Amino acid sequence: MREMKISLTFQKQAYAVCFVVILSLVRGVTYSNEIGIALEAPMAILAFTFCADTYTEEITSKRSEIWRLCPMKKRMNSIYRRIVIQEMFLLAVAAISYGLFFLFQNPGINGMGQSGLENEICQFFVYFAAIAVTLGFWGLLSNLLSCLFRNMWVGIGGCMALWLITNSSIGDRTFRAWNLFSYTFRKLENSSDISWICGKVVCICIGIMAVAALPKIIEKRG
Repeated sequence: MREMKISLTFQKQAYAVCFVVILSLVRGVTYSNEIGIALEAPMAILAFTFCADTYTEEITSKRSEIWRLCPMKKRMNSIYRRIVIQEMFLLAVAAISYGLFFLFQNPGINGMGQSGLENEICQFFVYFAAIAVTLGFWGLLSNLLSCLFRNMWVGIGGCMALWLITNSSIGDRTFRAWNLFSYTFRKLENSSDISWICGKVVCICIGIMAVAALPKIIEKRG
C-alpha cells in the first residue's frame, strides 16, 4: 500500500483516465479491428510518461540519500513493485479504453473479414496481449533512462525520440515486422498474418535486458 501511494498518485490516475476518455472521443474508428491501431501508439506515450518518475521521485523529494542506506535488494524490490503497480493500472486502463470506443463510437464489427462474437473476443485478447507488451516495454525503458541520467525528463525525451522514429512510415519501411509498433502497422486485411509478433518479441527482449541492467544502474547512479 505504501508503494501504491507513492507510485500511483491521484493526479497520475486522473490524467491517465482523462487521456483515454478524450482519445476514445476524438480518435475516429470505422471498424472494431481499428481500435488497437488507434490505441497502441498513444498508450505507449502514456506508459513512458507515467513510469518515468518511478525512481526519480526519490531524487526530487530528497529521499535518495536515505535510500542509499537501504540494502540493494530492498531498494530493487521496491522499484519493481512500483513498476508492477503502475503497469497493472495502465493495463486496466487500456482494457477499459477498448470498451470506451464501443461506447462512444459504436464501430462496425463486420469489416475487414471480422464477424461474430467469437472473433470480437479473440480480437480483444490479441489486442490485450499486444498492449501489455507495449506498456511494459515503454514503461521499463522510460524508467531505465530516467535512472541512468537521474532525470525523468531525459527518460521521457529519449522515449519520445524513439517513438517518433518507430511510429512512422519510415520506421515501418525500415523495420517492417520487427518494428516496435508492428501491431499497429499489421495488415488488417490479412488476419492470418501474425508476423507482427516479431516486433513484440523485440520489445520483450529489450524489456528483459532493461530489468537486468536496472540494478547495476541504481547501484552506480542511485
